[in-house]
Amino acid sequence: MKAIVIGGGVFGSLVARELTKYDLEVTLIEKNLDVGWGVTKANSAIVHAGYDDTPGSVRAQFCALGNAMYEGLSKELDFDFERIGSFVVAFNDEELKELERLLKQGEENGVPGLTILERDEILSMEPNLNPEVKYALYAPTAGITEPWMVAIAAVENAVQNGLKLVLGERVVGFEKVNGRVRKIHTSKGEYEADIVINCAGLHADEIAKLAGAEYVPLHPRKGEYILLDKKLQGLVKRVIFPTPTKVSKGILVLPTIDGGILLGPTAEDLSEEMKDRPVTTREGLEKVREFTKKLVPSLDFSLVVKTFSGLRPESPQKDFFIKVSETVKNFVNVMATRSPGLTAAPAVARYVVEELIQEKMRLPLEKKKDFKPERKRIVHYSEFPLEEWRREIEKDPRAGRLVCFCNEVTEKEIVEAIRRGARTLDGVKFRTRAMFGRCQGGFCMARILKILERELSVDMSEIRMKSENSWVVNGKVRE
Repeated sequence: MKAIVIGGGVFGSLVARELTKYDLEVTLIEKNLDVGWGVTKANSAIVHAGYDDTPGSVRAQFCALGNAMYEGLSKELDFDFERIGSFVVAFNDEELKELERLLKQGEENGVPGLTILERDEILSMEPNLNPEVKYALYAPTAGITEPWMVAIAAVENAVQNGLKLVLGERVVGFEKVNGRVRKIHTSKGEYEADIVINCAGLHADEIAKLAGAEYVPLHPRKGEYILLDKKLQGLVKRVIFPTPTKVSKGILVLPTIDGGILLGPTAEDLSEEMKDRPVTTREGLEKVREFTKKLVPSLDFSLVVKTFSGLRPESPQKDFFIKVSETVKNFVNVMATRSPGLTAAPAVARYVVEELIQEKMRLPLEKKKDFKPERKRIVHYSEFPLEEWRREIEKDPRAGRLVCFCNEVTEKEIVEAIRRGARTLDGVKFRTRAMFGRCQGGFCMARILKILERELSVDMSEIRMKSENSWVVNGKVRE
């Protein structure tokens, strides 16, 4: 039996991994040149506690469940996850009413440990918050991670367990027999299918429509962000939310998993035509500055490392749309996965395979006896004790050649990233954090290009930043 997953974001990657636990031929088709580069790449990287979702909604069904799975998943797949907790802060008694509503809602959703704190305790835990804060809803189970690394780690593990990974191919059509998809056409080939799972992110409605399945219309909601330097590490220790509005959870301040400070996002609904245009604006970034200064007055904007924006899939019903199609019997939709999509993804992946495919579609699957659940990360040598690092250098001198000085990434780590599938500069960047530091690749990009050229045996002019059109070097390079 052949299962095809369309889309290699965090949902598609985890669904694909879940499917490889069974005796199936599993293929993941991703239009980009790597996984985790769509909605997954640019968001707040928060594993939400689950108090924000309306009880009875699909989001509420999966958020707290997914949150509870992250610790085990991060250990199996060896990616970074920290359960740092979150505050929703209130500056007056009117906002306190909203915190009380969220507390009650979270308890209905099964979120453990929620409590409302007052000023003295809040400031003892987060001394850099605005001293005018009066109350905060504390959620100890909230956490942070790297969303793209969740996707990369899941796919690496799935490949170890037999996944066929297809990159750089866009789905362009379906062939159906008796109301079931039997063949998927891409921009470069075709694939037979017995089961199809649509995890195409912002374009999931287009894929479903192309297949003749039900869908909800999706439009992009843009969020703009500012990333501050690691010099500010420790400025806040938890995710700091303002009191939310009907539009969004608000513009927040949080630590990143690698020690920076992230500010944002804004929330701006865009037309469907803007699905692939995550641009930043002066107005949006100024809004981020203004609102985050109210939360943490000591923010230093002279330490901006980068600004960026991300797009998340929003729909009229503002809820996930996860179900087997009524009209295309072997087609599963996983769409409209807006926040808390990252949090819910592990629970949704399990639900899709165990409930929708096996029970709803009545396809009993047999578990593999030799499934390997563990994947190991690329070793980061600068984290080693010096004597141990020295021994590694003796075994392989590349372990001592720093390429990215901001994040202390060695040549050996970059070579390992290429061995694991990186074919672009961003492929190396998201696997190693090279080019993610203060200089944003200003000093190390040329050296990484040369390593890619050498390891892939291609001319530098053939290497891309991320997409087919994002060339870095124009023409052949002569020594």
